[in-house]
Parts: sequence; C-alpha cells; structure tokens
Amino acid sequence: MKVNQLQTIEQSGQRVLTTKQLAASYGADKQQISKNFTRNIERYKEGKHFFTLTGNEKHEFLNHVQIDDGSKNAQVLYLWTEKGAWLHAKSLNTDEAWDAYETLVDEYYRLIEKPRVLTEKEQLRASMRLSLETSEEVEVLKGEVNDLKEKVENQITIDHGEQRRLQKAVAIKVYELESIAELRPKLFREIYREIKDRFGVASYKDVKRKDLQVAIRYVEAWIPRRAA
Repeated sequence: MKVNQLQTIEQSGQRVLTTKQLAASYGADKQQISKNFTRNIERYKEGKHFFTLTGNEKHEFLNHVQIDDGSKNAQVLYLWTEKGAWLHAKSLNTDEAWDAYETLVDEYYRLIEKPRVLTEKEQLRASMRLSLETSEEVEVLKGEVNDLKEKVENQITIDHGEQRRLQKAVAIKVYELESIAELRPKLFREIYREIKDRFGVASYKDVKRKDLQVAIRYVEAWIPRRAA
C-alpha cells in the first residue's frame, strides 16, 4: 500500500496506523505483525510504541474515523506510533519493510504544524522524557551487543600462538614429571587425551580461547593416573 493511499489516523496528538495498515505498508500480513509483537512484547511500551482501544472507546473511535478493515470485531484495537513501526520494521528486517518505514516517517508520521514555543516546564519534561527513552533504547542495544559478543567468544578457538603456549605448558609438565626420555611420549599422549576429555574437544587445538587460561592451569596441576 502506498503512503498516499493511507487513511490518516490520529491518536493522542500523533499520527498512528492500524495493524492492517502497517502490515500492508510493509508487504506483510496482520498475523506477522501480531506474532512479532507477541514474541517481543517486553520491548513494546504502551503510549510510546502503541495505543490500545477497547470497548466503547474503540467503537467510538472506529465510528469517528470511519475505518473498515476488520477491526470492529477485534476485542482490542492496536494503533502503532512511529516508534512502534520502527520496532516492527526491525523484526521483519526486509528491504521492503525498511523502505516503507522511511517513507512512512517522511510522508505520514511527520505532522506539519505551526511550531509552538514550549514553556520552561514543558521543555524540562520533554528533555527528561527524551533522556529516559534514549537510555532505555541504549540499554536494549547494549544487551543485544553483549549477547552477540558472548556467542562469538564462545565459538573462537585458540590461534597458533595460543596453541604454542598450551604446548609449552604441556612440555614443561611432562619434563618435570619424567626424566627418562623413552617414557615421556606416553605422558604426552595421556595429558593431551585428558585435555580433550576435560574440555570436550577433538583436539587440543579446538580448545576455546576463553578456556585457555583454565586449560594451562589444568596442565600445571595435572598428575598422571599412574602416579595419582
């Protein structure tokens, strides 16, 4: 649906879209929008990302704006703000959704009206509200970045230089335990086998980088089974 074909709807002094309008703009369907909302409901805040209308308030609103998109039979009417539209575009994450979002921001959500000079109290309230919203959004982004960082770190294995450090620790331990050269290969095999068992890897080279120091300390404290 093109933006210039959208019926203009306003709620609480700002333009909003019904679920069906938003879905049509994004090339999706109402079920996708509803599922995205349900899966990420903790990120949505009423009054910031959406408004809900029920009962008589909903019926009066629908009759006033003359919307006929199937919402009359729904128990709750959701009206999506610009920030709500942004979260839905992020969930869909398609080129069509992002292009539609930019168009909505430029041609629908932006109300052209005569600017009003805010009082000092209103300016303070606006500043505090903006700071709070920005802080909340930054915390969400920090959480996403930390989750991604943790996932990446859990997959990285030790590089060549770190492999050499672990090999050196193993050699020092074996030479410390056994002075007879002919008996050392057996100890090398045993300690490498136990490293693989301890860290659940197919080779000592597959030890995770985050576990390197633990692996070195394990080697330094290792005692062969025959001597245990």
